Amino acid sequence: MKVAVPIEGEMIAEHFGHAPQFAIYTVDGDVLKKEILVPPPHEPGVIPQWLSSLGVDCILCGMLGQRAVAFFEEFGIKVVSGVPPMPADEAVARFLAGSLRVTPRFCGGGHGHGCGGHGHGL
Repeated sequence: MKVAVPIEGEMIAEHFGHAPQFAIYTVDGDVLKKEILVPPPHEPGVIPQWLSSLGVDCILCGMLGQRAVAFFEEFGIKVVSGVPPMPADEAVARFLAGSLRVTPRFCGGGHGHGCGGHGHGL
């Protein structure tokens, strides 16, 4: 299994589409490998397609739009949104242990939207 996490530094990025990097974890029971990659420019559907081409099965993120969820689902990538701010390594460890608590949060806007302070949910 491969798990993708949008990151800023070591922390989960608040919104996947604005993340400067993604941590890609290859997992077989435990994390076997972690890669840090720079995503392609954010355009609708580009990041889900890119992650799919890397063999990603699941994305852990803070917030994303409903349209992005649909794109990820088209590529067979499970979306776990609403991950609270924390280091990406910790989020993946909790996810694998079954102890990651999330409150799904979705942005309502499309590409280039302001999305306010990202504290809203639908």
